[in-house]
Amino acid sequence: MNDKLKRLAERRKRLIDLAEMQRVAISQEVEPWRHALTNVDKGLAALRYLKNHPIWLASGASLLILAIGPGRVLKWLGQGLIAWRTLSQFRNR
Repeated sequence: MNDKLKRLAERRKRLIDLAEMQRVAISQEVEPWRHALTNVDKGLAALRYLKNHPIWLASGASLLILAIGPGRVLKWLGQGLIAWRTLSQFRNR
């Protein structure tokens, strides 16, 4: 093997070793976040499911209305609308 190929092989080995050390360092930095990120992923998956299957959301809302009464649900919706508008105003500033 000529000198150029030997240097390339050594450089390749150093780069592979460096990449391995970086992977280990990143995995150690991310470890404390793993549980929280797993929960976020599950929540996003649930939201995607509801977006793709809106009948479940409508069914749940119907059951909620039946269970607690339409008056209370309308009160909650009104309060939610006020909160949403308030947050939207702060976000737009």
